[in-house]
Amino acid sequence: MRTRLLALVTLGLALGGRPLRAQALGSEPCPPAQAEQPPSTAVAEVPTLDPTPAPPLAAPPAPVPLAVTDVPLAVDYRHRIRATPLGWARLSTWCVWVEPVMETGPTALWQQRWHRAVLAALGTWSGLVPITLVNEPARAQILLERRRPPLQQQDGRWRASHGRALLRLRRVQRQQLWRLEPQVRVLIGMGQAEAALQATALHELGHAFGLWGHSDAAADAMAATPGPRPQLSLSERDQRTVRWLYQQPTVFGRPEGAPPPAGNRQ
Repeated sequence: MRTRLLALVTLGLALGGRPLRAQALGSEPCPPAQAEQPPSTAVAEVPTLDPTPAPPLAAPPAPVPLAVTDVPLAVDYRHRIRATPLGWARLSTWCVWVEPVMETGPTALWQQRWHRAVLAALGTWSGLVPITLVNEPARAQILLERRRPPLQQQDGRWRASHGRALLRLRRVQRQQLWRLEPQVRVLIGMGQAEAALQATALHELGHAFGLWGHSDAAADAMAATPGPRPQLSLSERDQRTVRWLYQQPTVFGRPEGAPPPAGNRQ
């Protein structure tokens, strides 16, 4: 209980009085998963801060125009975002589990620093993406885990990274209803300064919320190559790209048999 209270207090401080929603057990929109099955598709993985653009996972569905005006591609990077084999991996509400802090032990201070940085990054995204915090992994589509990603082989070399988002598509049953969902494990190691931890979490959460690809501008949180200073906020290009993504149609999140929703989540 003390750990949960610490998490909620830290969250309120991180967001400067704009807290994320905390999920009450047994209530919508984050009921626990009762069963799951893999859909007919492979696991998709996007490494962090890869200078080479990620290859397409599938040909994206036809985009829906922006509601207000047609924004030129130069002001966002929608053309670098990839869909999964089943379409755009977005949800109208994301249920997020954050690995809790240990109450005692020699690593408690390091874990608290990690926790603050991750919650601050979540708070930044909460202005654009609906997020609900949950206290059980079975209720979440995004799992933030305090561990360093394994080495990854690229161009014949093994590379280390401080963070990585791993996407898995699944068919899950919640409250007796089956639906398709993306599930993302976000691995963030502790071996960085707090600002760098926050920047890493901000970038990897962008993948988790559906931005499977990288920007070509260093000033963006989703840049393929980080700039000289940690990026702790979302640029205008980041925000425009997210708004465009959440206007695209998706098969994820709606109960099977339900009519397709409109592209705009709002």
